[in-house]
Amino acid sequence: MNTYTILVVDDEPQLRRAMKATLADLGYSVIEAKTGEEALTLLRRETVDLILLDLNMPGIGGLETCRAIREAAIRQSNDLPIIVLSVRNTERDKVQALDAGADDYVTKPFGIQELLARIRAALRRAPASDPERRLFSSGELEIDFETRRATVNGKTVRLTPKEFDLLKFLVDHSNRPIPHRKLLQTVWGPDYGDEVEYLRVFINQLRKKIEPEPSKPRYLLTEPWVGYKFAAPDSST
Repeated sequence: MNTYTILVVDDEPQLRRAMKATLADLGYSVIEAKTGEEALTLLRRETVDLILLDLNMPGIGGLETCRAIREAAIRQSNDLPIIVLSVRNTERDKVQALDAGADDYVTKPFGIQELLARIRAALRRAPASDPERRLFSSGELEIDFETRRATVNGKTVRLTPKEFDLLKFLVDHSNRPIPHRKLLQTVWGPDYGDEVEYLRVFINQLRKKIEPEPSKPRYLLTEPWVGYKFAAPDSST
């Protein structure tokens, strides 16, 4: 039996009812919000494990809601997964949602089995690939894997859960090119592999946060037609 609580944020009553019935049958606890404002109010008093968020809503809108939820979660060191649901299906829409802090993007109409797989993947931690590693330290960059915190020049860098999982996997496999598909399946789950735009967004965000010059990355390097690698100096531990 599931013990997870899912917040469904959508202005369509029919979709909320359908989602609640389906998820409740599988043992999830479900709460609902019909606007972004209502969702933000609920989150101040309710503890949830995952959010299903529609983009096309009245009021502050899905992107703004996503951004506000993610910023609040990071401040609280809360690994809260956000899955965006939207009729918009362009790469630009997906990139905007991921930039706003979403972990995943599902296009409406969707198959319920696909969505359930995405939910399971979001609730599942990326596997630890090097259980012995506790700390990476090199000059201005330090990553503490136990506390899931990174610092640059002594200042804490706020990373989303997926940003940290992606960074950790790359650091664990330092100086080795990791293919797109391998990164996606490790960090997002086995049902992923073609969502290369996810990686592009998250790598760009990480570069902005940890690189001295994001436009000339020192650590997070692109391997053309392959994937990405973390270039670790000899001082890593």
